[in-house]
Amino acid sequence: MSNISYQGKFIEQAESFIIDNISNENFGVSELADLMNMSRSNLLRKIKKQTNLSASQFIREIRLQKAAELLLETEQTASEIAFKVGFRNPSYFTKCYREYYGYPPGETKTRKEEEEEEEEETKKPVTKNRNVNRYIIAITMISIIAITYFFKDQFTSNESKAIKEKSVAFLPFKNLSEDNSNLYFINGVMESSLNNLQKIKDLRVISRTSTEKYRNNPKTVSQIAEELGVSYLIEGSGQKIGNEVLLSIQLIDANDDSPIWSEQYKYKLDNVFELQNIIAKKIAFAIEANVTPKELALIEKKPTDNIIAYDYYLKGLEYQQGNKADLNEAIAYFEKAIQQDSKYANAYAQIAICYYYLDLNKIEKKYLDKLNEYADNALLYDSTSELPLIAKALYYINTNEFKLAIPYLEKALDYNPNASSAVLILSNLYARAVPDTNKYLTNALKGIKLNIEANDSVSKSFIYLNLSNALVQNGFAKEASKYIEESLKYNPSNPYAPYLKNFIDYANTKDLKSLTNKMLIEWKKDTTRIDITQDLAKMYYFQEDYNNALFYYEKYIDILSANKIDLYPEENIKIAYTFNKMGFSNKAEQYLSKYKDYLEKDESIYREGSLAMLYLYENMPDKAIEAYNKFSLQDGFQYWVILFFEEDPLLKRLQNHPKYEETIEKIELQFWEKHKKIKETLEKEKLL
Repeated sequence: MSNISYQGKFIEQAESFIIDNISNENFGVSELADLMNMSRSNLLRKIKKQTNLSASQFIREIRLQKAAELLLETEQTASEIAFKVGFRNPSYFTKCYREYYGYPPGETKTRKEEEEEEEEETKKPVTKNRNVNRYIIAITMISIIAITYFFKDQFTSNESKAIKEKSVAFLPFKNLSEDNSNLYFINGVMESSLNNLQKIKDLRVISRTSTEKYRNNPKTVSQIAEELGVSYLIEGSGQKIGNEVLLSIQLIDANDDSPIWSEQYKYKLDNVFELQNIIAKKIAFAIEANVTPKELALIEKKPTDNIIAYDYYLKGLEYQQGNKADLNEAIAYFEKAIQQDSKYANAYAQIAICYYYLDLNKIEKKYLDKLNEYADNALLYDSTSELPLIAKALYYINTNEFKLAIPYLEKALDYNPNASSAVLILSNLYARAVPDTNKYLTNALKGIKLNIEANDSVSKSFIYLNLSNALVQNGFAKEASKYIEESLKYNPSNPYAPYLKNFIDYANTKDLKSLTNKMLIEWKKDTTRIDITQDLAKMYYFQEDYNNALFYYEKYIDILSANKIDLYPEENIKIAYTFNKMGFSNKAEQYLSKYKDYLEKDESIYREGSLAMLYLYENMPDKAIEAYNKFSLQDGFQYWVILFFEEDPLLKRLQNHPKYEETIEKIELQFWEKHKKIKETLEKEKLL
């Protein structure tokens, strides 16, 4: 075959060969190179230059374009067409098709018809009558909406009531006692009633921290409910008079700001737990929540029979969120509670939690033994409540035994599905300490629904930042874009939001040069940012611009040295490769040795992938393929692996390997299969 010298002919000829072999699932880069009378490396380079795609991406796009033609022209199913265009796995075909066209194969004909209708519509002249018709349609729609609004009670069916989400928030109760010092008791009654409701899985109960900001807030019930995203609100007021507690409470339907029921209660202090149980049951009954026998037993379980111990416990809670002095004050009250009731599990648990916070962010853990002792006592007296379980989990977190903490937190959620603290801790663990992107996202989504409103815009910004990070790590790039904008809206000065936004934009556009330029802008704002510095170096490394890569890697190394820290050890192989390319072989060996030390300690899901990089560095492609095949079996790795995988210069050493395409496809397929499953689960649980 004669040499093909110009771009149009080259691409046309390549497309022709791919179409001729379209149903052959084994037809890949090597086979195309043979037909084009070119070496594999020359083919890869030429396709990349002329289409800005890898050869495998180019072949895949031709297959997908042919699939779209067949979907429009035939009555064959998507699965049948998947095999006709060389996809051995219909679900992987659907994933690729959706990613390329923006919709699944089944919607192809509908989308085409809509496009044709829109084209015809734009060709028609705009007349006054047409505008009038549009105006009439708009007025008619407004009338329908108005009628539906004013007569919605008549039109609401039993089915629509069932669809209404069973979500509720307690607004801060008002203290009507003449003595303001009794506020702690009224707060305690409210929080204990809330805690009882949280044990019902069929309900979504917003945390107290999300509602405290509304204590003296002039907003209406409807406005508050909309901000919190709930269907029902609970308002209450009370007073403690001598040995009695008086409480007025009402449950409000937030949609029309009308009370569903209201009650006044007068109880002896000794019977305050019975009062809290009655409140929880009546609310659950009114909302038509499904309460299991197990949940009912948990609600009816008394934390203590000693009202004096309970009183000390409530006083301790008022100090628990403060500084070191407040935490010690809280411990003193919880100790008094234990003196009154030596088996008061929640009091032991709260002391353990206080010791956790006293040691938080300290290199030397001063209170570790006490934390463990009180957590164990809490579990000894009650192992079926969330607080003792959370306390024990915090002990393992403080000892850096993160995997041991997880079962306690998950067990805590069995007894209290709405325990926002357990959900948020799990989200943080799965994000960093025990990487699992799927569980990270699930808990981040649960957390934002339970702890939806922070007390300040800065905290809100970080909540949305965390959620957008969890979304993009799982391949939900468009959804992540929405929440990163929310993060920036609440706090434009959040230093991490623009940084993450740049990567989310890349996930949507795949434009590496644009990402590099954006990261350069962020770096110039603060040249001491270690995260941005190493990422900027990595962007140049991916583009094989080793001069710039070395410039920023050396700055990154200087920051590490100045601060006496060791971060991102997995990046040392890229640093070694950059030094090697620039002729600094001794420094390359130094950082390669560091990378090997990191691998010896690595127990994460990424170990086999990291090991493959070492094999590539050392020119052992067969071992690299073997390691990548093992990595392809891992669950929960981040979307960044897929996005940047083929950009790495080291991986180019593998592109001529006969099993390269198959291996890459396995890793991608594993990610997208998991993505599909988690999407189905999150949609089923109404989290996404």
